[in-house]
Amino acid sequence: MATDKTTLPTTEEEWRVRLSPDEFRVLRQGATEPAWRGEYVDTKTEGTYECRACGAALYPSDTKFDSHCGWPSFDDAIPGAIKEIEDRSLGMVRTEIQCARCGSHLGHVFKGEMMTAKNTRHCVNSLSIKLDPK
Repeated sequence: MATDKTTLPTTEEEWRVRLSPDEFRVLRQGATEPAWRGEYVDTKTEGTYECRACGAALYPSDTKFDSHCGWPSFDDAIPGAIKEIEDRSLGMVRTEIQCARCGSHLGHVFKGEMMTAKNTRHCVNSLSIKLDPK
């Protein structure tokens, strides 16, 4: 069993021990937290957003922007930190984003909305990330 924060759990039961019930639902079961309730929706603090499950660095704070969608939004990730997976749930095709290190669910990525110069919005659950302030 993974007993320290540097060793990744290998079973879902080990993840249940490490994460709160809400974190487990979002990170390991792909749930979505309610809009406008996450702790990082309006945060402007400088630093690096990390995966709440494994601590991997995911997003520099300077890629965060106000999308007014109810969840933290980023227009770019740290290279190699995110993996994209086709998601056909809910009767539509979307792109799920997961932590490349531990496979935990972060949210979805949307392209072509013209919200930023990079034309990309990573819509991320606050429960999926943790800010390491500068």
